[in-house]
Amino acid sequence: MDILKKLGSNIREQRTKLDLSQEMLANNAEIHRTYLGAVERGEKNVSFKNLYKIAKALKVSVSDLTKLI
Repeated sequence: MDILKKLGSNIREQRTKLDLSQEMLANNAEIHRTYLGAVERGEKNVSFKNLYKIAKALKVSVSDLTKLI
């Protein structure tokens, strides 16, 4: 699996565990919803700053999101 798709999948998995919509997570992370959707689909190479914002909004560490097992 492509590394960006795996990262996006990990983000989506954490988001659904919290029962958050993409819009809710994007608002909490202060990023645009369409950007978050592209990240979840592995279409965007997310910056570390935005990855940190997403992790913080999901209440997990960046390392939790980047586990690529």
